Amino acid sequence: MSAVTAGRSHADWTAFAQQVRFPDALVVDGERVPPADGASWAHVTPRDGSVLAATPAATEGDVDRAVDAARRAFDDGPWPRMLPRERKDILLRLVDLIEENRAELALMISLEMGKPISDAYAVELRAVLATYRWYAEYADKALDETSPVGPDDLALITREPIGVVGVVTPWNFPLTLSAWKIAPALAAGCTVVHKPADLTPFSALRIAELALEAGVPPGVLNVVTGRGEIVGRHLGLSPDVDALAFTGSTLVGRAFQRYAAESNLKRTWLELGGKSPNIVLPDAPDLDAALDVAAWGIFFNAGQMCTAPSRLIVHRAVADEAIAGIIDRAGRYRPGDPLDPATTMGPLASAARLSDVRRHVANAHEDGATLLVGGPDLGGCFHPPTVFGDVDPTSRLARDEVFGPVLAVLVADDEEQAIALANDSIYGLAAGLWTADLSRAHRLSRRLRAGTVWVNCYEEGDLTVPFGGFKQSGNGRDKSQHAVDKYTELKTTYIKFRP
Repeated sequence: MSAVTAGRSHADWTAFAQQVRFPDALVVDGERVPPADGASWAHVTPRDGSVLAATPAATEGDVDRAVDAARRAFDDGPWPRMLPRERKDILLRLVDLIEENRAELALMISLEMGKPISDAYAVELRAVLATYRWYAEYADKALDETSPVGPDDLALITREPIGVVGVVTPWNFPLTLSAWKIAPALAAGCTVVHKPADLTPFSALRIAELALEAGVPPGVLNVVTGRGEIVGRHLGLSPDVDALAFTGSTLVGRAFQRYAAESNLKRTWLELGGKSPNIVLPDAPDLDAALDVAAWGIFFNAGQMCTAPSRLIVHRAVADEAIAGIIDRAGRYRPGDPLDPATTMGPLASAARLSDVRRHVANAHEDGATLLVGGPDLGGCFHPPTVFGDVDPTSRLARDEVFGPVLAVLVADDEEQAIALANDSIYGLAAGLWTADLSRAHRLSRRLRAGTVWVNCYEEGDLTVPFGGFKQSGNGRDKSQHAVDKYTELKTTYIKFRP
């Protein structure tokens, strides 16, 4: 299907949705193949509750076939043995094809999980393109090392691809978070078996189809869709998978570590949950800007973001002004049809997600928090922007990841209490800090136990900087050259010269 531009109207996108072809087969060993038993389930869009298409439901046997294909492609195929610049050229062709099909991919995401089309096209696909392009270019620029062991010896330190990589990814940023793992693995010379989230199967299958069109050899990128308890579990237990990269809940992350222990001790890289604090001090350089970002951070993508600044920690000196400002800004986010380019907040990704968010809201009421913004039920999978004040730091709302558009506001008497509140969490994925004092920014950011600390901003980044968490938010890093570390092994070759 030919690409369309981002300038399409609501009616244009709605018409385009009637034309899009949803992939109906797994991608294994370079071919589109149905599941072994032909099973599927009806995929319901959160946009309006209608059925989009049938999702292929892979069996354990399908997973084995995909892993076997990836194993053969790694052990005997051309991909790990190509010159790095050859892999680069193929990956750059994939980038071109993603760009050509950008609108189709954005539309699939919007229909699959409800992301507003403007965000899917301009934010998600921009990140996907940037990621594949960056790692394509990196493929022929990673250098090996020598060690200064003396004049009579030579020590070579080389990076070798780790082998078959299992990739299991979530639905909230389905192509971005997949690209963060698949792109560096492919650039390093690995082969991949990707299990996308149940809620976002079609966009992942389409990327695999485009990869084949770009010239990625058979077996190098396989995609198997299906239920996590079948496909994800079997991938985690497979003895022929050498490493597994996962983004998702801490609960499932624990399961993947058990699978690794029960099978072949595969490297298991986890990017897990978050309950990120966003600290606003009295000397914030621009309080209005801080509140704009705080509201955007919790309501963007309907709050379905692992780094969402779901705990707004404000200094008492600016608490009244900050709370009034966040209430005002919450009213600017009105859930609407994700295919309307003017929509700033779409539905939650499924009816199950809506039920879970409602449960967290009910818990907040039970625990004594004050509802500042909330409103009535909106129908369908839509949930209104919600803000609670008077939040007890020990309450469930202050500690549990909601993964929805629900903000907890906590008040701190000084910076010491603000840091204590921020660090009082099992998670450590990200944090925000707003201060005009450079010394305070350095001092406090070092004390925040989080993988990323944003100072006077939030969600800013670049492919050159790593991303990942502390504590129960996971291990390893996505993005940057450090991501490649997860998909390579270091080999030392020590040579003794003859006298």
